[in-house]
Amino acid sequence: MPNYSSKKLEVIIVKENNKGFKGLDSLEEILHYKFKDIKLLKKALTHSSYANENKLKVTDNNERLEFLGDTIISLIVSQYLYKKYPNYPEGELTKIRAKVVCESSLAFAAHKMELGKYLLLGKGEESTGGRERESILADATEALVGAIYMDSDFEAVNKLLLKNFEADIVHAVAKGALFIDYKTELQENLQKITRGKIEYKVVKEEGPDHNKIFYMDLIVDDKIVGTGTGRSKKEAEQMAAKEALLVMGEINE
Repeated sequence: MPNYSSKKLEVIIVKENNKGFKGLDSLEEILHYKFKDIKLLKKALTHSSYANENKLKVTDNNERLEFLGDTIISLIVSQYLYKKYPNYPEGELTKIRAKVVCESSLAFAAHKMELGKYLLLGKGEESTGGRERESILADATEALVGAIYMDSDFEAVNKLLLKNFEADIVHAVAKGALFIDYKTELQENLQKITRGKIEYKVVKEEGPDHNKIFYMDLIVDDKIVGTGTGRSKKEAEQMAAKEALLVMGEINE
């Protein structure tokens, strides 16, 4: 076998995946869902940039499924909130839904599912960090929900979504957002007690380029106050800030 670098090998694997999408079993395991029509899953993972570069049909990308998934997620979250919180007025329900069904929240869900590494992207998007871009990840989450709906029915996708994300919705109600910005919360708390410099420092990286784990130290006034790990630097920073907030007693696990 030729001696490819890890990045070149990943591109080759992705191209092979476009033919047979080998390796999608692991994504189905994460989802706890087995597709009857695997073509729907393939389409949900195909970004328009890849379709354009490879001269595929205008409908051979995930945009139509994204359109469908956006509506389904909004409906399921709305229905859940309506039943779960009967005493909340319409205005409050709308605010909560907006926090749950937003780009950062959907991208956060994509990170939990490791969705980025399964996407087919054009060379331009690939080279500019498209696998970590919130807008692409959020769109892919919506497309995935649309694909599951088309592969089954509303009740099945409703059960699947709530099974995977009900705890996150409840958390969103309690905290006002599905994605908690621990970095901002920590900065606001630290500003009350110190004017020292806040620094996030990568201390170690593990794994190949397409599947790295980052280890982060959070340093305040030259002291390590938190550590975190993540599949991106941003995620590792958030986890380090979360640990610092836990130590400070500002949040509970």
